[in-house]
Amino acid sequence: MAKSPSFSCSACGAVHSKWSGRCEACGEWNTIVEDTPLSAGPATASLGSKRGRALPLTDLNTRAAPPPRTMSGIEELDRVLGGGLVDGSAILVGGDPGIGKSTLLLQATAHFASQGLGTLYISGEEAVAQVQMRARRLGLAEAPVQLAAATDLRDILTTLDEVKPRLAVIDSIQTLWSDQVGSAPGSVSQVRAAAHELTAFAKRRGVSVILVGHVTKDGQIAGPRVVEHMVDTVLYFEGERAHQFRILRAVKNRFGPADEIGVFEMTGRGLEEVRNPSALFLSGRGQPAAGSVVFAGIEGTRPVLVELQALVAPTPQAQPRRTVVGWDGGRLAMILAVLEARCGIPFTGLDVYLNVAGGLKISEPAADLAVAAALLSAREDVALPAETVVFGEISLSGALRPASQTENRLKEARKLGFSQAIAPSAGKTPLDGAITVTVPADLASFVGETFGAG
Repeated sequence: MAKSPSFSCSACGAVHSKWSGRCEACGEWNTIVEDTPLSAGPATASLGSKRGRALPLTDLNTRAAPPPRTMSGIEELDRVLGGGLVDGSAILVGGDPGIGKSTLLLQATAHFASQGLGTLYISGEEAVAQVQMRARRLGLAEAPVQLAAATDLRDILTTLDEVKPRLAVIDSIQTLWSDQVGSAPGSVSQVRAAAHELTAFAKRRGVSVILVGHVTKDGQIAGPRVVEHMVDTVLYFEGERAHQFRILRAVKNRFGPADEIGVFEMTGRGLEEVRNPSALFLSGRGQPAAGSVVFAGIEGTRPVLVELQALVAPTPQAQPRRTVVGWDGGRLAMILAVLEARCGIPFTGLDVYLNVAGGLKISEPAADLAVAAALLSAREDVALPAETVVFGEISLSGALRPASQTENRLKEARKLGFSQAIAPSAGKTPLDGAITVTVPADLASFVGETFGAG
């Protein structure tokens, strides 16, 4: 009996039983294509007989040795990877066009190659001469990295099988095509087939494979989401082109903590590590100004201090603007509603602008109190003292919730010269009084004590 065809959306990867003009999952038009069944492929073993072999079993008490790791020599990259590169791992790196993905990976492969490890860089977007030109600009022309330009998945797998490198970089997976799949490169079927074959090869041969992925306009890696489930680690390279800062963020890591970040600075000679991100993010901060508040946050395992900037101005329009850069716009609306409902401070008829300085994107709820302080500071035209940091979560009732890792936040603030902190109670005050912590009872108390409003 013939198997009925299946269809999937090239934009979001949703699977459909029949073709239609519009994807019901993401709403995009003319993105549903028919999936071609995957064959064994050029490097996949045949299933053979219908009856498989019995799998070896073990129990939960068996102690296995931790996977060996190889340090890249780039501390920020090693931090995000969880302590170095694991042999046989598959890593997916995504980011906006021109953000520096190829530059970072070329520098990483050069560092690995300088340690005597076999490295192979395969580009599907650039010619070999273009990669060599970038290497000369970065001062890496003498690094023993093997280069190739190819898009045929069969040729790439054959080359990897013969060369047997320790690390292979494929830039990018959306440019690869397999002759076993009857669709165009970049389609859901092609991306899924390429990711499956390369990940299986990495596990079978013990070769670490880094795949570069394009991102959609929403910031998600293009192609089916199943690709992110196939690989061991998913990294996002973030940053604003107007800023020199770049953030490498781990959103999935089977060999280390997720949500860890590495901070880089884009220079004329490539990406340079930033050992103290807090000092860099606050380097352009001048005298205390209304709407400027320093937030003590946690990114992964490291504390990071960053400046939040707010501007509140009357609007001539019937619908005030709410513009946010680097934070969640829905959470900003919630903070504004709580300030009006619980503290009696309206923002009706006022445009509100919120910006996270340095191009960093913040997602943790501990930034609520710092955002509220920045909004009130801008609205009342009152600047907070320069040596003050703020953090804490705000509930819908107007209560303040303590943030996690309070001691680490305060230690980082103290190290950078801050002497005061405004935060909800979190038990014992650390640092033996080296930094003064003000503990407001609730949001209304914070507003009255700090700004005399409400």
